[in-house]
Amino acid sequence: MSLKRTLTLSAAAVALVGASTAGAYAEKWDMPMAYAASNYHSENGAVFAACVTEATGGDLEIVTHPGGSLYKGGEIKRAVQTGQAPIGERLLSAHANEDPLFGVDSIPFLATSFDDSVALWKAASGAVKEALAKQNLEYVYAVPWPPQGLYFKKEVAGVSDMSGIKFRAYNAATARIAELAGMVPVQIEAAELSQALATGVAEAFISSGSTGYDRKVWEQLTHFYDVQAWLPRNTVFVNKDAWDALSDANKAAVTECGAQAEAAGLAKAKELTQFYLDGLAENGMEVAAPGDALKAELQGFGETMTQEWLDSAGDAGKAAVDAYKAM
Repeated sequence: MSLKRTLTLSAAAVALVGASTAGAYAEKWDMPMAYAASNYHSENGAVFAACVTEATGGDLEIVTHPGGSLYKGGEIKRAVQTGQAPIGERLLSAHANEDPLFGVDSIPFLATSFDDSVALWKAASGAVKEALAKQNLEYVYAVPWPPQGLYFKKEVAGVSDMSGIKFRAYNAATARIAELAGMVPVQIEAAELSQALATGVAEAFISSGSTGYDRKVWEQLTHFYDVQAWLPRNTVFVNKDAWDALSDANKAAVTECGAQAEAAGLAKAKELTQFYLDGLAENGMEVAAPGDALKAELQGFGETMTQEWLDSAGDAGKAAVDAYKAM
């Protein structure tokens, strides 16, 4: 019998025994998410929420709020830390300025495939969980985006073609790439990207095919270079006080549903990667690998930024990268 089925049956038995008091103890958690309801991260989060509600027999109900409708992307982590929201999903590398470990999945050209991403996360997740715990957060699960590529509204053969371009940044790594390339970094959340491109606030960015497809960026941009720079992760975490208040059975349900969501999200990201790139091309964008000159220059950026990250992340960061390279 599957664990999910066991949890469901156990929850049903508890509901029958305690039917007279179940309503008094039912708890609702609102879960802010930054990306559109149609994005696979949001869809996966909704399945996770339903799993928890079912596995706890309704004792804990999780309701997702995608598209930044409850809190904007940049507000979610703080809201969960402070207890304004009990649970939330956030692109953790956007907070690498708080702790470099949060940006381990965004070191350019360190882990450029799904297999490498899984290996890097295996090596680093323990340290990341400890860093989250220091900020009153309990890790639940994380799901990668497809490999990151560069979006422009013109052909780019090398870094010299990027000079002066207003480049959307969503974390420290993307801002640093802009600086190294002579571009102008502009901090913009995913929910605001379409408007920023339409108004000229941003002219280029680096992200997965998913973001470009979801935001229909072919309406403003023309080229996507599949540089496969890294695979950042969206991470779901719970306020530690809210977590500690759960029963052991409900903690187990959240943990098991989180493990299922992590596996399902990874599989979906793999499945959709080519679909997104095909969608960009079908809507008129030129989708291509970077030329040799551009690839070499970007690899140079990667070497510089890897060393900068190691210098800032200390012993924990070095141990994570060493463990990954030893796999």
